[in-house]
Amino acid sequence: MVNGTRLGIGALLAALLAAPAFLPPFYVYLLALILVTGLLATSLNLVLGFGGMYQFHHGVFYGIGAYTLAIAITKLNWPAWAGMVAGPLAAALAGLLMGLVCVRLERLYFGMLQLSLGSFVWIVALRWYPITGGDNGLHGIPLPAGLQPLDSAYRFILVTVAASLLALWAVVRSPFGLTLQAIRDNPQRCPVVGIPVRAHQLAAMVLAAFFAGVAGILYVVLERSVFPNMLFWVLSLEILVMCLLGGWFTFLGPLLGAALVVALRVFAGRHTEYWTLILGVLLILLIFFLPEGILGTLRARRAQNLRVSMPQPTPAGDAHG
Repeated sequence: MVNGTRLGIGALLAALLAAPAFLPPFYVYLLALILVTGLLATSLNLVLGFGGMYQFHHGVFYGIGAYTLAIAITKLNWPAWAGMVAGPLAAALAGLLMGLVCVRLERLYFGMLQLSLGSFVWIVALRWYPITGGDNGLHGIPLPAGLQPLDSAYRFILVTVAASLLALWAVVRSPFGLTLQAIRDNPQRCPVVGIPVRAHQLAAMVLAAFFAGVAGILYVVLERSVFPNMLFWVLSLEILVMCLLGGWFTFLGPLLGAALVVALRVFAGRHTEYWTLILGVLLILLIFFLPEGILGTLRARRAQNLRVSMPQPTPAGDAHG
């Protein structure tokens, strides 16, 4: 079973690597955008689905990573590779600073405070014209020649996203990740057995911010531009919907949700500017019929079928006739 899963993942990666050879450029761009957005949604799910933390403004770390790379290249004249390292680190630092304040609160209070701090960063990016370009953003960001063709940018994004997802998977399966899930399930009992709840939540927030920053620099590689909407709360709400749609208690659910939302935005957006209305209807249906998301519901049904197909224990009296 495990070998079959590994073979399937290997075959999928090989097909994705070869995609530019047989797909038109538009679909290569769309695949790259899905990969970037999927990594962003998966990073949110580390704290939301596995940590039980209502991080309502996760997009702020995405924007900080992207803006750090853009400013490092256009304003500070740093080499692009140095900016790509600085982007996720700046996002992680922002996650640390916000986390030191927010983890003192719980549930909705945590989410509202994080939303407020994220909105503060957004307004700074919107008004600091000399550095961030204000509401115009920064465009035409020069990148190394090797990343300028769409095919090369796509393969760079694919390899980076695959490595990031592997690292996030290792985090979720590690003792740290399992402890984080225990905190999600029973935050009152964990301190009793000696688990430092706030330290684990803070570490999870920093890790999630770091990988959101990785997604931010990959967006710059793909688009060569940044703009304040990347830090606006509406994008964060969209990322949240991706997690809920795909399955926020599963690892690959956010990636599936990101693919569905990006495809809906691109294809439905061609015909109507009210594509978010379609997304809203889908979300209502999801809440009523698939509260655990698509992959979460499939996993629950599979577990139920396995329980039904297992042989039932025979009473001792019946076994002896």
